Amino acid sequence: MLKIAVLTIVCFGLLCAADAKLGKPLTIKRPTPIAALAAEPGKYVGKMVQAEGKVAEVCQNMGCWMVLADDGGKTVRIKVKDGEIVFPKDAVGKTAVAEGKFVKFELTKEQAIARQKHMAEENDKAFDPASVTGPITIYQIQGTGAVVRQ
Repeated sequence: MLKIAVLTIVCFGLLCAADAKLGKPLTIKRPTPIAALAAEPGKYVGKMVQAEGKVAEVCQNMGCWMVLADDGGKTVRIKVKDGEIVFPKDAVGKTAVAEGKFVKFELTKEQAIARQKHMAEENDKAFDPASVTGPITIYQIQGTGAVVRQ
């Protein structure tokens, strides 16, 4: 009877520790270093990429984006269509691998202000529109699938 109880506890612990597989299965064999995406983003625009790093941030409203960071502090944002994938809000600090198309967005100053304001609101942070001094270019992964490691 004790053996069954111990086995049940061990199996439950293994189930709880399973990786969270989100969206489509990953297909790329090796991740592109986040530092490479940051250093030469134009080289990857329009291509399918995979990135791996520590989860630095997750959208706390809908779980529709997360930011991965490498050991050097470089980051990449993974964004999905609202509701298509929901990144776990408690994933911060865990390791994750995400895959999707690397995209470029050029925003006018007005669009950049609206985006930064929205991001600040999502994270309950203060925002000063004067902090946006001009148009900005954003690179991110349009996510299709991810694995958050436990």
